[in-house]
Amino acid sequence: MTQTNYSGKVQRVAIIANGKYQSKRVVSKLFAALRDDKDFYLSKHNPDIVISIGGDGMLLSAFHMYEKDLDRVRFVGIHTGHLGFYTDYRDFEVDKLLEDLRKDKGEKISYPVLHVKLTLQDGRIIESRALNEATIKRIEKTMVADVLINGVKFERFRGDGISVSTPTGSTAYNKSLGGAILHPTIEALQLTEISSLNNRVYRTLGSSVIIPKHEHIEIVPKRLGTYTLSVDNKTFSHKNVAKVEYSLDSKKISFVATPFHTSFWERVKDAFIGEFDS
Repeated sequence: MTQTNYSGKVQRVAIIANGKYQSKRVVSKLFAALRDDKDFYLSKHNPDIVISIGGDGMLLSAFHMYEKDLDRVRFVGIHTGHLGFYTDYRDFEVDKLLEDLRKDKGEKISYPVLHVKLTLQDGRIIESRALNEATIKRIEKTMVADVLINGVKFERFRGDGISVSTPTGSTAYNKSLGGAILHPTIEALQLTEISSLNNRVYRTLGSSVIIPKHEHIEIVPKRLGTYTLSVDNKTFSHKNVAKVEYSLDSKKISFVATPFHTSFWERVKDAFIGEFDS
């Protein structure tokens, strides 16, 4: 946990919410409480704090709205549905959030973000950031691609596709693919195959691989065609992809370090295991 150069200034707060009825009720309550509070200024332009209301998908959207401001903005989430990994407060805990924000001294908890660099055959470069993961798949047929780790040709992959996730994203799509769960403070990437072909002719490692923070991953398709590149909850299609490079971004996402910032392992237990007899 770190602390910013907090000087008691008025905090600019942006409120981002989905269209659900319960989320709208929370928004109304927050607006009513913060609108006339001299310590806060409600604005979606250059905020210091972004309050996301909904679930993890809504926080992903908020992250992408302000990904260019990660060195300055902090996030906090209120979930109005199922338990989320990025949301610290429930919809009935708005008063507690307001109390914690008024006591806030600028402390934050930061987690790694994925940097994705897509190079097309014509030389064009498209760069983006992912909070959870980025995947590449071939639309028409089996994807065949060379996998390079820190410049070393690691394997020739054949299958549906490849996912590269952040530690925070390890509990999302990566987990459903059989990948490992990483604590979000671990600065690493995780490469996980999607339905790889493994037989006596074609062979891949077949398990997820953890890549340290100073190394990078390259995926080089060996066949022309149309590929889909998914970055968190956004999907794009590109023809004639030359390569995709993955590394940890120079910026991190920061959350408001409130007393409600639940233990990661507590979240994992609640989401996947639940209560059990001691």
